[in-house]
Amino acid sequence: MNNQIVKSSAAFPAQVGNWLATLLMVLLPLQAVAEYQRLEAIVAVVDDDVVLASELMTRLETVRRSIAENNLQPPPGDVLINQIMERLIIENIQLQEAEKRGVTVDDESLARAVGSFASNNNMTMEEFQQTLAEDGTSYRQFREDIRAELIISRLQRAMINRRIAISEQDVQALLNSPFYQQMFSDEYRVGHIMRSLEDDATEADREAAVVEAAGFAEELRNGADFAQMAIAKSSASTALEGGDLGWRRAGELPTLFSDAVLDMQVEDVVGPIVTGSTIHIIKLLEQRGAGTERLAQTNVSHILIRPSEIVTSEQAREQAQEIYQRIQDGEDFAELAKAFSEDPASALNGGVLGWSTPDQFVPQFAEVMSQSDVGEVSEPFESEFGWHILLVEDRREQDMSDEARRNMAMDLLFRRRFEEERQEWLKEIRDEAFVELRL
Repeated sequence: MNNQIVKSSAAFPAQVGNWLATLLMVLLPLQAVAEYQRLEAIVAVVDDDVVLASELMTRLETVRRSIAENNLQPPPGDVLINQIMERLIIENIQLQEAEKRGVTVDDESLARAVGSFASNNNMTMEEFQQTLAEDGTSYRQFREDIRAELIISRLQRAMINRRIAISEQDVQALLNSPFYQQMFSDEYRVGHIMRSLEDDATEADREAAVVEAAGFAEELRNGADFAQMAIAKSSASTALEGGDLGWRRAGELPTLFSDAVLDMQVEDVVGPIVTGSTIHIIKLLEQRGAGTERLAQTNVSHILIRPSEIVTSEQAREQAQEIYQRIQDGEDFAELAKAFSEDPASALNGGVLGWSTPDQFVPQFAEVMSQSDVGEVSEPFESEFGWHILLVEDRREQDMSDEARRNMAMDLLFRRRFEEERQEWLKEIRDEAFVELRL
């Protein structure tokens, strides 16, 4: 990454520099524009790397377009730039950490991820590339943005999973908790605003921040737009999305406010909630019934052929097609799974995945599974993991068994702890990094 410093310190093309300076002049005070020009397009030094003005401008345009598409009023320019700068810095720190730890994404995995992105938008790759071009987005840059997201995701899993420990007592406490039943009947869409205190904040600083947050909460109760306030005031990672945590069951919400949400009505605002060095305000945006007291389950088996450094995706497809033909010619699915499947968790059992629900699988697998009849063997299809052949053994409507409820409790606890630990880990690496802002 150090080569970025060499590139950024070279003579910056005059027309690009002029364009950036003009755009910044609209957003920033004149003194800040002069400072930007003096520093030749480096807006922050982050440990051994830099954040470039071009990165800031690209992200700024993306965020402003998103805000406009959602009919939101953008915050003042300096507030928006501070939000974006902080996100770029956090991403930069994580990418440097990934490089140190050898976390990478190979081109085959990247191609599958981009292909999945196109198919999920019901486009061929050619149509997808054309759409990007029409939006003024470079396909090459889009690929690298996806690669960076995948690298950060892999790094977070590697670093955070080891911090999570779930005991039997934790599981039983969740099973016995009042909101556990709610997890199967209702989902909540919650808005979240977080204000962070400095590590050296005094008690007076804390009291002032709480008073300020109470004022924000009162404004929201009086009708202020939540998404707008989150963009302008929140320091949470969801700030630029308007603080929207998305649809979650009660058990998937952060422990800090999961109990409070159960007692809230839609449009209720709760806060400020103070914990450690953070202050929170939440709003219940929507609530809906999930109707999952009985689950539609499918007993499914599969054979997986993975591409690798020596096997291309096309070669993997051809091998999967040969295996599919052998099944059509009468060979036993389970025996072929034992011989050829590269999913170690199921191969020894003849490819059996057992009774499952669609949300346990990636979208491509879930779609083929739902469209296949009982006893039908699918033609080979591709997901981010490789090429699959699946066999639907049976279907049923099933009450949640004790074992299934326990497994779901484990999964919900893990996801909840993961998000809590992720926020704490991001704060730790941010505090430990050397950051020099030059904008």
